Amino acid sequence: MFIQLKTIRVEVGYAETMIERFAGEGIIEQQPGFVDLSVLQKKRTRGEEEVMIVIRWESEQDWKTWETSDVHLAGHRERRGQPAPSFILDSSQAYYEVLGQKVKS
Repeated sequence: MFIQLKTIRVEVGYAETMIERFAGEGIIEQQPGFVDLSVLQKKRTRGEEEVMIVIRWESEQDWKTWETSDVHLAGHRERRGQPAPSFILDSSQAYYEVLGQKVKS
C-alpha cells in the first residue's frame, strides 16, 4: 500500500474551506487502485488551522498513474497562473510505503 499525505496550514476560519474541497465528491474515487481518502483537522491550534489529507493507494504505481492522468492534470491546468489563496500559509506533501499494518479481525 502507498500513502500520499498532504498537510495544509491556513488562517483561522479557513479550515472548513479546505475540508469541503477535499472531502467533497470527486473523480479520484473512480481511479484504479484508489483505496480511500481521509480529511483530518488538527484539534489544537494557535493563530492558524491545519488540515491533513491522507490518500491511500493499492500501490505506488496506481498513485503515479493518477498523478499523470489527463483528468488529474486537467484540474491543475485550470488553476495554472492563478495565485494560491492568500489564506493558505503553508502546504507540504509526503509519500509513504506501508511496510506493516494491523487490522481488526
